[in-house]
Amino acid sequence: MPHSSPNSIDDRLSVLQKRWSRYAEEGRFEQFIEFAIAVNSLAEYFNRLRLPGLVRLCEGLENAALERLGQEDTHPVPRQDIAMLQRQVDALAGAVATSRNAASARRIPEAATAPADIDWIKPRSVWMIAAPEKQGMAHALTEQLQFFGFKVDKHGWEEGQGAAEAEKPLAVLFIPAGDMATAGESARIAAVRAACPASQLIYLGVESQIEPIVALMRAGIDITIAAEDQPAMVLNCILDLVQTSEQEQYRVLIVEDSRVAVALIRRTLSQHGIHTHAIHDPGRLLDALEFYKPDLVLMDMYMPRFNGVEATRVLRQMAAYNSLPVVYLSGESAVGMQVEALRLGGDQFLMKPFNPVLLAAVVKTRIERFREVRRSTRLDGLTGLLNHTAAKSRLKAMVDEASADNGLTVAMIDIDHFKSINDTFGHPVGDQVIRGLAWLLKGRLRSVDLIGRYGGEEFLVALPGVTRDKALSVIDRIRRDFSGLPHAHPGGALHATFSAGIASLPEVDTAAGLTEVADGALLQAKRLGRNRVETGA
Repeated sequence: MPHSSPNSIDDRLSVLQKRWSRYAEEGRFEQFIEFAIAVNSLAEYFNRLRLPGLVRLCEGLENAALERLGQEDTHPVPRQDIAMLQRQVDALAGAVATSRNAASARRIPEAATAPADIDWIKPRSVWMIAAPEKQGMAHALTEQLQFFGFKVDKHGWEEGQGAAEAEKPLAVLFIPAGDMATAGESARIAAVRAACPASQLIYLGVESQIEPIVALMRAGIDITIAAEDQPAMVLNCILDLVQTSEQEQYRVLIVEDSRVAVALIRRTLSQHGIHTHAIHDPGRLLDALEFYKPDLVLMDMYMPRFNGVEATRVLRQMAAYNSLPVVYLSGESAVGMQVEALRLGGDQFLMKPFNPVLLAAVVKTRIERFREVRRSTRLDGLTGLLNHTAAKSRLKAMVDEASADNGLTVAMIDIDHFKSINDTFGHPVGDQVIRGLAWLLKGRLRSVDLIGRYGGEEFLVALPGVTRDKALSVIDRIRRDFSGLPHAHPGGALHATFSAGIASLPEVDTAAGLTEVADGALLQAKRLGRNRVETGA
């Protein structure tokens, strides 16, 4: 049976420390592997929670461990290496404690009843370190951040305060006068990085060349934004930090006739929170895929009746599975056979006995890429909302599921005078206005509601269980809020408005009919002067 995985930062850190202590005392190879897996799991969890400074510390420890992994005869590692790794473990634990204490001070009382890491409350404060020459931009960004509920504390590049403050920020924005960081600015960045290990450090206005970006990353910057993209990307980066919902658990189907190998694989992957299902007979592959719906298949090369390559070739002829990642596991050492296996449909080849750290890394990387490709076919790249095709498909399903009693209301929304925004301020600012409306819709509407980018500056919204009058009130409130949202640009801030049209079930009873009637109401809103919401007949 797979082992249960730790479900909080404290749990994962405790596991890491216990495994390290056992290795430091006994020095066995398998203990070092367990320690390396624990470090990798914690790094992944920090990354999911978007805690970049802690990710850096954890990755540094992971790299140091992997450099010393070696083979069984290289363990225990020399005492000086154990001392060095101990210092890194202690530094990581200290940084977690610092961040945890800052978060605990801000918890709301009812958070104590939530699961362990649900109450890791993110601060809503942002530090802004801006050069005097960029105060116009800093002011516009401050207005924009405050609109979304962030507290902005301003500091100067030459100031020393801030690092010792008890409350660490969610993010720190560095806005220099030029496009190259000076030695003093790099030192300031490094000091903030050391004081704020869990904060995201963002540098605005960097020159689009590798050398200066690498230098900033070495100083402690997490994200650099080129001059032509600022400040449109700033709010996007910061809002992403507070959206840390748990992703769906990874699912791996193991096709392996060796029960010992299956047990080892399931144990390794379970320590990374990856769910597994195993079958010993490749003849059951299609049935298992149908009910389990995995993100990846681990396929043994040699099994009874037919081999893994033959099974994979069958999958590649089926539309539902032609892009599903397949990783081969085999003791086959002939390079020619490995190349042929990959040519005939596999994605990667791992040798038995497998390195558990490498197995977990390969599985997670392949699944992440698979999911990203799958998402990209459904989501709009600019806003992260459903794209035109996916939104229409989802609306049709919602109409089919809706009942006469519950109802469904659809709104078509279009940003007013959008072409003039692009012509006057440029397409990056126009993109920011589109993202701003997307963020507002996501923040004001429910998780059950459909929000899609229908095309260009036009959005489709569907509200299940909501009457036309209630929908009119909701969309009109969002319209008023959007008109007050400042969109920062290098010269200051601009404001935009939108018009909308609404249609409802049961007056219109098809998805195509709802969008058509709502679009007609939208055109009527435009004719009546824009910045208003109209209902369809």
